[in-house]
Amino acid sequence: MLKSPELPKKSVIFSILLYFWMGLGAFLAAFAIEVFFIPNNLIDGGVVGVAMIFGKIFGKSVIPWLLIIFNLPFLYLAFRSIGKTFLLHMFVALLMFSGFMIFIANVLHLEFKGDPLEVVVIGGAILGIGLGLIIRSGGCLDGTEILGIILNRRTGFTVGQVVLFVNVFVFGAAGFVFQDWHPPLLSFITYMVAIKVMDAVIVGLEETKACLIISQHSKKIAERVIHELGLGLTIMYGRGGYSGEDQEILYVIVERLQLHDLKELIFTEDPKAFIAIENLHEVANGMQGTTGKRSRVEQIVKRILTKPNNLHA
Repeated sequence: MLKSPELPKKSVIFSILLYFWMGLGAFLAAFAIEVFFIPNNLIDGGVVGVAMIFGKIFGKSVIPWLLIIFNLPFLYLAFRSIGKTFLLHMFVALLMFSGFMIFIANVLHLEFKGDPLEVVVIGGAILGIGLGLIIRSGGCLDGTEILGIILNRRTGFTVGQVVLFVNVFVFGAAGFVFQDWHPPLLSFITYMVAIKVMDAVIVGLEETKACLIISQHSKKIAERVIHELGLGLTIMYGRGGYSGEDQEILYVIVERLQLHDLKELIFTEDPKAFIAIENLHEVANGMQGTTGKRSRVEQIVKRILTKPNNLHA
């Protein structure tokens, strides 16, 4: 009898961790909705918000079921436009989220009623952490984001613009249903808090900067950056658009706390140096266990530039 091939051990562990974080995110999101949002007449944005508005009319017990029903068209769009893996993750996340909402409502019986500021900040933060963990695990709870991805491909509108446009109508509808505009306004503020926290969870809390440095003293600056600050760098070669002269461009990745020291070192060596600084959402490489960090951009540059006098950390 033939046995089905076993999955690699790493794949099994990876899948377990993936669904663990997804489940934790679903629980936190459900906890925020059931404990902070519903008792204080607040709603979330997107499909979850629509389900909560109907829950206000027909009873909050129908919210988990309506959430799945309202997301069915978006699940179909996800299957057609994005892929089966995303569809699976989204469906699992929805089931977990709905299940935890039912569990919290019928078993834990927890409610938080306090100062509006406490509800907005704490509830929004917990929801943002939960949504961030779900998205980092490859899932999604809000079908409007899928709609945003599809419209972005066809019309050019960004995903954020589509989601914001939809949520304006969702929060507006809540004002008419509740017959009070105070909860929708607080809901919108809570939604903004959740979005900021969610972004922090997705991209991380590290404030890493990428610096492009153009100077006539690039070699001296490179040596000092490597030996005094202990940073790695890559030398790229360019040509001045106006002067037409060949010149070296230094590419350095630096943590926020070291940015001041880097700028001071550069301007000490060359007061006329040009520095372009941008934020990096993520720095990753194939050797996460090592102490040195090298971005994907730097790895690509390293492969392209083959001159023997390139400097690398």
